[in-house]
Amino acid sequence: MTTLLIYSVKAAAFLIAFYLVYSILLSRDTTYIRNRAFIIFSLISSLILPFFTFYTVKPLDIQFFGKFLSDVFITATSTGTKPLNVTSSFIDILQIMNSIYIAGVFVFVLKLITNILNLLYLIARQKNEGSRIIRFHGFNTAGFSAIGYIFINTRLSPEEAGEIIRHEQNHLKQNHFIDIVFVELIIAFQWFNPVVYLFSRSLRAIHEYQADEGCLSSGVPIVNYQSLLLSQVFKSKAFNLTNSFSNPSLIKKRMIMMTKKRTAAFANVKLLIVVPVVGIVLLAISAYREIPDLPDKQIIAQHLNVLPNPSLPYPSSIASTEPSKVPVNRENRTSSIVTRPETVPPPPPPPQNSTPEMKQVPVVVEDTSAEFEEAPFVVVEEMPMFPGGDAELLKFIAANTVYPEVAKEKNIQGRVIVRFSVTSKGSVNKISILKGVSPLLDTEAIRVVKTLPDFKPGKQGGKAVPVWYMVPITFTLK
Repeated sequence: MTTLLIYSVKAAAFLIAFYLVYSILLSRDTTYIRNRAFIIFSLISSLILPFFTFYTVKPLDIQFFGKFLSDVFITATSTGTKPLNVTSSFIDILQIMNSIYIAGVFVFVLKLITNILNLLYLIARQKNEGSRIIRFHGFNTAGFSAIGYIFINTRLSPEEAGEIIRHEQNHLKQNHFIDIVFVELIIAFQWFNPVVYLFSRSLRAIHEYQADEGCLSSGVPIVNYQSLLLSQVFKSKAFNLTNSFSNPSLIKKRMIMMTKKRTAAFANVKLLIVVPVVGIVLLAISAYREIPDLPDKQIIAQHLNVLPNPSLPYPSSIASTEPSKVPVNRENRTSSIVTRPETVPPPPPPPQNSTPEMKQVPVVVEDTSAEFEEAPFVVVEEMPMFPGGDAELLKFIAANTVYPEVAKEKNIQGRVIVRFSVTSKGSVNKISILKGVSPLLDTEAIRVVKTLPDFKPGKQGGKAVPVWYMVPITFTLK
């Protein structure tokens, strides 16, 4: 269900962009047919465009490495290793937001259905055979149109009723009610987006401009017509789903548009601005991958599907999974992300009684996948899901991490940041240390991540893809 929420957010981005174009360039024009078409086009396009995604390359100077999980605290005591604070703050905010969103959609759809049923009930109760005019009383409105019928208040004089019926007939001829139902459906799924209400208001205004224009072009004196509008200025709409003659919020604008000079056809050229606007939004919501930063490393990185760390010297030969003799950067102890091809034999194992030196920097474990995958994504539409969610993932890591005894004896503690990829099949590979403390703690962090069970794979455009993850593990001593 979170996919629906992400889709709605993308649609909201397009709606905002389209409305800015309409508000700045088109809203003051008298080309009503074009403006109505533009609003309908904007609403439909905002539903379709989120399904299209461009795959771009992440700028190398942006230090973002994938989904960053909350810290896992591992504290060593005299009685053993104890995980701390692994359950207190791991509420899945995305799931909460999704639940609120679904509840809002349900409320707005229910409201829409209720309005339609009320109109149908009024028609069934007051309908006269052979007539599309429904007489009513009790609503604070002169008249409105909906579902192919014109509703007229019984308090109106025959002359007033005749003018309002003519106005509402223009609404029916141009099928304005279909527009309103459509925009109300969009509101139901975009209820959190204030721009969709501005679109609804603008579309209703255009409907009134068109109906007014039809009345005036039929020979109705403009002074008489404006007087009728003013006489109904304090009346309000009966239903949200209707075009109401006496909508007070639009009276002033309607009076202005009646006497405004017609917009020249050349003004339609302004619509071309939509093309770059759509392109900018598409790029803004695109997914991206990381790439190596140096040209001479690109071939190796593409074949190994890894990201070198530019802060360390690149090794002259491909390293094994054992600790490497790469010099340590004491200001920022990070490890290079390197893997070993199958053709390179591993170095002989160290003696059993040896302890890794503190100046050695651990290198990432070997890619355990059977075949090379595409480069992992940093941002995707649907992130991978651990069984039970992120809270269970952090609990698993905390419960299975053991503070190394040698690290306890040497009083070694600190924060290790592990990065790994969740493959398109849900398994874990490309495990690396982005920020290390010592080979002892770094190796333990890698070991725990290697034991993670399979995730539900992440998806981009409906296709399973690999995605980067990061988790900080803080080792502390008491």
